[in-house]
Amino acid sequence: MKRFLVKRKTIPLTIVITLLTLSFAAVAFSQALAITTNDFVPFSQAVLVPCANGGSGEIVLVEGILHIQNHITLNGNRASVKTHIQPQGAVGVGQTTGDLYSAVGVTQEQDSIPLLNGAAETTFVNNFRLIGQNADNNLQVHETIHFTIDANGNVTTFIDNFKVDCN
Repeated sequence: MKRFLVKRKTIPLTIVITLLTLSFAAVAFSQALAITTNDFVPFSQAVLVPCANGGSGEIVLVEGILHIQNHITLNGNRASVKTHIQPQGAVGVGQTTGDLYSAVGVTQEQDSIPLLNGAAETTFVNNFRLIGQNADNNLQVHETIHFTIDANGNVTTFIDNFKVDCN
């Protein structure tokens, strides 16, 4: 029968090395990690403006650049993500009338997500406007969505407010 001998000096040294490694890891994981990205993405989208063209409505082709900023923070057992999207130099052309439009607005989303177990929460707010050169052909879209999911995966809160105004 083989016997494994461990010297008494080896055990304390192993414990010290393990504790040092764990303490360095704890310091590294206890601090928040933050990442911010900025992207500029070309986009093209067809939008129905129901009050344009004398109230008959028309499709407006909108083109421009979307500035998309994401800020991500990892802290403890949570990830927080904040997204900000805004059109830059976006213009539209009415496909029936040829009327010109400016596209403006901001879309934001805030997410709190557990990395292991826990509740999650999301809030999304979209404000978008197409501003025409003529009277009564402006479009405004506003939407707010919020939901919460508990640690068991059950949706405990859900709100969706959607409104479209045309003038």
